[in-house]
Amino acid sequence: QVQLVESGGGLVQPGGSQRLSCAASGSIFSIYVLGWYRQAPGKQRELVAGITNRDVTNYGDSVKGRFTISRDNAKNTVYLQMNSLKPEDTAVYYCNAASPRGIYWGQGTQVTVSS
Repeated sequence: QVQLVESGGGLVQPGGSQRLSCAASGSIFSIYVLGWYRQAPGKQRELVAGITNRDVTNYGDSVKGRFTISRDNAKNTVYLQMNSLKPEDTAVYYCNAASPRGIYWGQGTQVTVSS
């Protein structure tokens, strides 16, 4: 089992920045991909960014050039640095971990971009 706990959400103005954190615990040695997804009201959950255990990253088209995913293996934490935020980035952001044993999700953290 893997447990994921997100933090760092909140209200931010358009054009601002915010950093999300996701702390992983449990059977973390088996994780091969960590990622962030988001879901806005009335929309499907979508990939925001992912990072493999070899630090290969990928991003959703809507966030490329604005968001950066990174990981700190010593702290078992993955981060999502979000810059140049737009109102359409408003959503619940979920941390995700993939391992041979299954897919795991955090509880989600709300990010609201509004003036």
